[in-house]
Amino acid sequence: MYKIDLTYRDSLQVFFDRLQQKKGQLNSARPIPKIALEKIKEGLSIEWIYNSNSLEGNTLSLNETQMVLQDGVTIRGKSLREHFEVKNHEKALDYLYQLSRKSYKLNSRDILSIHSLILNSIEDDHAGRLRTAGVRILGANFVPPNSQKVSKLLDELLLFVNENPLNLNEIELATVFHHKFVWIHPFFDGNGRTVRLVMNLLLLKTGFTPAIILKNDRKKYYTALNSANNGDYYKLMLLMAQAVERTLNIYLNILPDSDSNYTEISNLVKEANLPYGMEYISLLARQGKIDAYKEGRNWLTSEKAINNYIKNRKRKR
Repeated sequence: MYKIDLTYRDSLQVFFDRLQQKKGQLNSARPIPKIALEKIKEGLSIEWIYNSNSLEGNTLSLNETQMVLQDGVTIRGKSLREHFEVKNHEKALDYLYQLSRKSYKLNSRDILSIHSLILNSIEDDHAGRLRTAGVRILGANFVPPNSQKVSKLLDELLLFVNENPLNLNEIELATVFHHKFVWIHPFFDGNGRTVRLVMNLLLLKTGFTPAIILKNDRKKYYTALNSANNGDYYKLMLLMAQAVERTLNIYLNILPDSDSNYTEISNLVKEANLPYGMEYISLLARQGKIDAYKEGRNWLTSEKAINNYIKNRKRKR
């Protein structure tokens, strides 16, 4: 069974606690009006599909992805494969939402089904099938294991996730699964899209909102995976926690009693009388030390989040 270096917890425990608090806040507000939930789910699904495909080289823009999904439009100058990648991801996401219940236990059958949906009409010979030969990953600092070991390694990973012998929290467990799955690299193609879906299945079934890895964080994402290959999970845990916080904030912002006013940090520094400058606040956001989330290339936070950080620092002293 896996041995995980948990030293990252010293830096991220406050962040994990904040996410648990937000999840509790969201759950206590249920039932949320159905129309509001559907609107958010629809918007996040488009973002999810766009960003996950873009990480793998799909060149459709966010608006073009939306047009393909909602209007059935064929985008001139874009390949048939790129259109299939969008529509297939939508079907896989629908399947994932059907599975995401609290009692669900992850199994290889569902992983293969998700992969089959991802590669449908793209690589039918490999869709839903484990690889039968070796592969190499461009830019990675490791070579995936021999194909003869893949089935056993995947079974071991599923056992680890379902039994959680290290008593990892939900974010940690989904992150470790993500890394180990990429390391096993069970398929010839479609590993990235599949693992980001299944990782989010683990989060959704526990009541968390999805972790959407943004296209703009591509370099950071792959650097974090390479660090995890060397046993250092800090960067990957931080990235996943930030991705979850972003979607949690989107949901919490629709609540009637929401008092969070998130603003781009550059604008907040101009508008509010804060003890810190833009560079330091941006650093706190990137490190997960304040309640903040990323849109595009910009970080957003609130005066309340900074004041909470100041109070916590004084309390520790």
